Amino acid sequence: MVSTRLIFITGKGGTGKSAVAAAIAIARARQGESVLAIDMATSPGLAAHLGSRPLTYQPTEMRDGLFAMTIDRAAALDEYLKMQLHVPRGAPTKQIAAALSVLAETAPGVREIISIGKPLHETWKGIWDSVVVDASSLGQFQSYMRAPQTIAQLVPTGVVRRQASDMDETLSDPKIASVIIVSNPAELPVIETLEAVDVLTTERLGPPPSVIMNRVIDTSGIDGSRLEELPEGPVREAASLQTHLEDDQAKWLDEIDFRISLPYLAGVFTPQGVSLQLSDVIGAVL
Repeated sequence: MVSTRLIFITGKGGTGKSAVAAAIAIARARQGESVLAIDMATSPGLAAHLGSRPLTYQPTEMRDGLFAMTIDRAAALDEYLKMQLHVPRGAPTKQIAAALSVLAETAPGVREIISIGKPLHETWKGIWDSVVVDASSLGQFQSYMRAPQTIAQLVPTGVVRRQASDMDETLSDPKIASVIIVSNPAELPVIETLEAVDVLTTERLGPPPSVIMNRVIDTSGIDGSRLEELPEGPVREAASLQTHLEDDQAKWLDEIDFRISLPYLAGVFTPQGVSLQLSDVIGAVL
């Protein structure tokens, strides 16, 4: 699940996907790999969990073996024109890109394929042992994964058509790419995760996704009889709340198949501290 060269991490907003993406990148770098972490959601989450200032389009070294960057659609489009479509070096790419940016915002699939093309291009380069992508939330991520198929249907021949087909082939290869959905043991995250798994699998948008369950609280071992033995007061109220949380959590854990369970880190207050502790857990199962 987390051993492929290209890993997309998505999930419902607020489930901790940026923390998990950072943790996977850190864990693989600790194993001696050359890792590129990409913020595809253009949010501060990945940078914060890596202990960095805002990321740029140029990969920046975070720690030994681990580099990070963010997607800049204008820069990605300029790079695509030069490297993928072989626009001559002296051509006015800024003017071309400015004209195409209007197309990218209106034509179906163009904006998405520019964004998802960058992680794929970095994977194709062969200079990274792994590319870990902090992708957008579930709905938008599905649009990104559909983009190569959309472009391939719109453009029957030519370089763009071949590029879209190559992208779709890479995304669909389980030996190269994997999709991880981060969820929490609660109603809305589980329901949205199940819906996303169904869409991604039914439409064959990449390899079948795997689920990481984040923020799982430890069970206390307090049952009803022990709860009744506690005297009235704050301790009993806290124990009662704990058992209710455990019961609700157990219900939603039973609703979904997941590969890795990550703990709820009570008392850890910094994003970087969270990702470092989660990387210890993830590193143990890599």
